[in-house]
Amino acid sequence: MGVILLPIIAALNPIAVHLGPIQVHWYGVIIATGVIIAVLLAVREGNRRGIKADDIYDMILWALPAALIAARLYYVIFEWKYYAKNPGEIIAIWDGGIAIYGSLIGAGIVVYLFCRSRFIPTWLMLDVAAPTVILGQAIGRWGNFMNQEAFGQITSLSFLQGLHLPDWVIQQMLITGSYRQPTFLYESTWDLLGFVVLMSLRHYPGLFKQGEVFLSYVLWYSFGRFFIEGMRTDSLWLFHLLRISQVLSIVLFVGALAIMIYRRRRSAPLPAYLDGNPFQKQTNLSK
Repeated sequence: MGVILLPIIAALNPIAVHLGPIQVHWYGVIIATGVIIAVLLAVREGNRRGIKADDIYDMILWALPAALIAARLYYVIFEWKYYAKNPGEIIAIWDGGIAIYGSLIGAGIVVYLFCRSRFIPTWLMLDVAAPTVILGQAIGRWGNFMNQEAFGQITSLSFLQGLHLPDWVIQQMLITGSYRQPTFLYESTWDLLGFVVLMSLRHYPGLFKQGEVFLSYVLWYSFGRFFIEGMRTDSLWLFHLLRISQVLSIVLFVGALAIMIYRRRRSAPLPAYLDGNPFQKQTNLSK
């Protein structure tokens, strides 16, 4: 059976629009779209769980810059040999090179501090955000697609055609003269499936204690990321021996599972996710 040949199509332009001397990259547009959708969904769920919309918006104003800075620092630190010679490119995040794990660490620190200052249960806030975060990640991976990054090993045209992908996706996977595994798509699909699972289950009565929606997100994402990372050829490495994201995936998976088991075995009862924010209820009763 012969291979179906595709017409030669140039790679998609990573620049969305020119505004005078300013270039707006698709990478930034897609990332911003994912963030906006995630925030809107989080606000909607937060209202149901007793978290004010203003609190979520205020938190985002702090968490988003921290996430971007931490994501870039994470990447730059592990690619320091290159950036030490090219310091002017350290801030060039529009060309890619931000690490999701770095962004999660940075945002997580801000969320903890913010919730402590506003008397909002941290676990509950993380539960509200988790499904929307993984949806944002699913969308954001298409920014990698536009930049032709986060790809996998060399593969064949016939393999990509066998995945029934549109021609424009297949041709975008033609990188430096070879077709590549669309690992960005594998992770985007895994994240999207995780979003559907979490959204389908989190309102099931009695299923989740507060904190367990977030911990389930960590389990889901780290499990899939471990295997997908093993297929990539642009991984960050530790001592040229270990893929950093795979090591971190193992740590996060084991840690999340251990925390979930430990919290369930404690004698003190845990509030259910559907119980919402007890501080908000107390405020309402005092009015």
